[in-house]
Amino acid sequence: MIGMAISLLWMLLGLVVLCAIIWFVLYVVQKILGIALPERVVQAIWLCVLILVVIAILTILAGGSIGGMGMHSLR
Repeated sequence: MIGMAISLLWMLLGLVVLCAIIWFVLYVVQKILGIALPERVVQAIWLCVLILVVIAILTILAGGSIGGMGMHSLR
């Protein structure tokens, strides 16, 4: 049980970092480079991130590992 909690915390930390990087890249492309991305493209990018997060959570809950941080590696 503690292994699953640790895996979820690592996944959440990775999610925060991933979202910050994606937000920064979108900010640079739109504001600094001046390339106007359609709103649908931005929504599609965030939808892909959301799908990856759902897959990661389901993988952890199913007892799998993400990036080698499974419960078996914590023992």
